[in-house]
Amino acid sequence: MTGQANAGRPNQLLRNLQSKIASIPMILTAVVIFLGGTLWTVFYSFTNSKLLPRLTFVGLDQYERLWAAPRWLISIQNLAIYGIFSLIFSLVIGFLLAALMDQKIRFENTFRTIFLYPFALSFIVTGLVWQWILNPEFGIQSVVRSLGWSTFAFDPLYNPSIVIYGILIAALWQGTGLVMCLMLAGLRGIDEDIWKASRVDGIPMWKTYLFIVIPMMRAVFITTLVIIASGIVRVYDLVVAQTSGGPGIASEVPAKYVYDYMFQAQNLGQGFAASTMMLLTVAIIVVPWAYLEFGGRKRG
Repeated sequence: MTGQANAGRPNQLLRNLQSKIASIPMILTAVVIFLGGTLWTVFYSFTNSKLLPRLTFVGLDQYERLWAAPRWLISIQNLAIYGIFSLIFSLVIGFLLAALMDQKIRFENTFRTIFLYPFALSFIVTGLVWQWILNPEFGIQSVVRSLGWSTFAFDPLYNPSIVIYGILIAALWQGTGLVMCLMLAGLRGIDEDIWKASRVDGIPMWKTYLFIVIPMMRAVFITTLVIIASGIVRVYDLVVAQTSGGPGIASEVPAKYVYDYMFQAQNLGQGFAASTMMLLTVAIIVVPWAYLEFGGRKRG
């Protein structure tokens, strides 16, 4: 009887066969290109590769040089500042805009399009636009001075101590609209009965958002955080378009450091070491989160 029952069941390997066949290219791409490329990069980061990869092992020399380089330390500091403020302001501004849009205002579609439009632009275009806006000769500073405030100064892209904040302004202008749309989609998924019950109980709107709505939007916040974080780690275009890493090396970021050493300084070993450190940083953040989010749960 058991043999007959097993014979009647389809083989587990043959279930959803078409879907498995369709996923083969994606699996091969992930394994061969992404995983293989990652391992290749880590392997050659321990070599003295210059213009071309070569198997001359130097141990941790590339990493020692990397962490002794002022340019790399400045890029890490800039990425930390940019990342922290980008996460905070993107989430706060995006959520506030979504909450306002959720009040069923007139011309909602028009406002949503206006806020989302900057995201359709490339980072290079955004960087060039904000380079012009923040230019002290004919940008915001020039306009305000022409109105009578002759001592007004606003030139973040030309001030080494605050140049990273000028880049942050352009990034927020471009990315906040997407965050707003994601948050708005989450708000529209909240049951209307929750709002009615909170109004009947006399709960202030801000408490409803803070203690009821936001916890219910946990999945939306996680998705948004992943999108923002991926943009933070790979920030490159805005820096190149606005400052090219200047003044001096004041606005350097890790992605630009990797690119410059691999393709301009012709020092593949140093570039591989820097990219490996970027990968390690992402792994330290993502792996524990992924385990707690997916692997650490007890399935009921």
